[in-house]
Amino acid sequence: MDLAVIALTFAAIFVVELPDKTFVATLVLATKYRPLLVWIGVGSAFLVQTLVAVLLGHAVTYLPEQVVRAVAGAIFLVGAVLLFREGRSHHQASEDEEEYAAKATAATGWKAVLTCFLILFAAEWGDLSQLLTISLVAKYDDPVSVFVGALGALLVVSGLAAVSGRALLRFISLHVLHYVGAAVCLLLAALTAYELLA
Repeated sequence: MDLAVIALTFAAIFVVELPDKTFVATLVLATKYRPLLVWIGVGSAFLVQTLVAVLLGHAVTYLPEQVVRAVAGAIFLVGAVLLFREGRSHHQASEDEEEYAAKATAATGWKAVLTCFLILFAAEWGDLSQLLTISLVAKYDDPVSVFVGALGALLVVSGLAAVSGRALLRFISLHVLHYVGAAVCLLLAALTAYELLA
């Protein structure tokens, strides 16, 4: 395992996921169920999805290196554009909250865990963090380090949302976090372009 790849992956996924619908969904679910049950359900969904993303990213490494770098750079660039656009939309969070609140049902124990798992599992397919995970595995060809960094970031973000999401949103605006995530994606795109052209 490469600690630098773990740290880079953690940082990239963390800043991209913090303003994402994942945070909002987990926050809403934590208002309906016990936060620990929400975190277990959400974390389980992230475990499966991160594993799938890492396996796809590893399969991509068998393509020519220039193609892999070009596609990874394009995904980073698209991620930056998407995050910037979301940052300009100030009302998206409240719409997302209503959507996830409507999907939650009255459940306790393992039913609550399963509900949280299913809601996040369905919501996260093809999400930016999953695409970034695929790109990072393809870029660094270190699936274990990327898996550890990505899953760690997702678990921390969902933990923050479950435990103190509402308090955190009083201090940091979601649209500012979108801009920070867009900047990180732009930086990754620029680094990938530099490596491609060098």
